[in-house]
Amino acid sequence: MATATLSLGSNLGDRAENLRVALQKIGELPSTRIVKSSTFHETDPVGGPPQGKFLNAAARLETELEPHELLHSLQKIEREMGRPAEHERWGPRVIDLDLLTYDNLRLNTPELTLPHPRMKERAFVLIPLAEISPEFKNLTVPGTPVPGTKRNHADRPKSR
Repeated sequence: MATATLSLGSNLGDRAENLRVALQKIGELPSTRIVKSSTFHETDPVGGPPQGKFLNAAARLETELEPHELLHSLQKIEREMGRPAEHERWGPRVIDLDLLTYDNLRLNTPELTLPHPRMKERAFVLIPLAEISPEFKNLTVPGTPVPGTKRNHADRPKSR
């Protein structure tokens, strides 16, 4: 069994329900079990066109699916939930599922890079991830406080 971490986000429709449905569908994947999921965090969008706030979460899985199989399964869930295969980069979305890590695998293919190349730059990924995976607690994002120091709440996603 491999351990994988995911980032989930939604800024269209009932964002909390979209995250709950996505987590349920991920838990129903063959030979896959959600070990832990984070609370939901409201965040401002990063990049892209003007759009509403996101609700973000993270999940840690145990899976027998290979990395590319897991990626394809996540993309299928996105499509089933209404995200078109062709979509605007960093645009609004019903659901966004990103595979962040898969064990300690380092992978760089045209389709998949592990660990996710921008995960360490994004508070909306790291804050929920640190909640569920202790090994990520010491990572910091430029412009955000170091864990254990006084936080400026403007720099931090709001927990739900």
